[in-house]
Amino acid sequence: MFQKKQQSLDSGRFEYLQALVTEFQDTDNQEAKEQVLANLANFSYDPKNYEYLRQLQVIDLFLDMLTESNENFVEFGIGGLCNLCLDKTNKAYILQANGIQPVISCLSSPNEETVVSAVTTLMYLCTSSSRQEITALPVVECMLRFSASANRRLSNVANVFLEDYCTPAQVAEARNLSKHTALGIPLPKD
Repeated sequence: MFQKKQQSLDSGRFEYLQALVTEFQDTDNQEAKEQVLANLANFSYDPKNYEYLRQLQVIDLFLDMLTESNENFVEFGIGGLCNLCLDKTNKAYILQANGIQPVISCLSSPNEETVVSAVTTLMYLCTSSSRQEITALPVVECMLRFSASANRRLSNVANVFLEDYCTPAQVAEARNLSKHTALGIPLPKD
């Protein structure tokens, strides 16, 4: 009895997620699209949804949102990726889809949520094969700048990145270079 009920719930879950994706694709209303993306990002927290979200190509949808001009699309896209990428299969997919550079581009967003999610996503995507790209000098310079921010959330997450994902030599090199160059990445607005 329990197994049949669980299969029914799982079927309903997939159908609901599929309806959200269809609504996103079919509507021209920007506010409706934002709401659907926010819902999909929220559903990305639950590991029970991972397989369904992969089947529905929601990871690709989130990656596509990172290059949109609508800041809310970017925020919900990076938020969804951040929620999904702790799963090894999802992480591998994002890395194979060349997702690191679009995530790095989110570091220049004026939206605090987008930037914090981007930093967190980069940490979650860090593997032995992706570490070099994720901790490239421009990214480390950016994190140094964020670590000096008056914004505590941003400062804290940037400090975790610097301490846990960068070598002391990388941080020193970025500090030295920062003294001689102007960084072009603005801090997000509070």
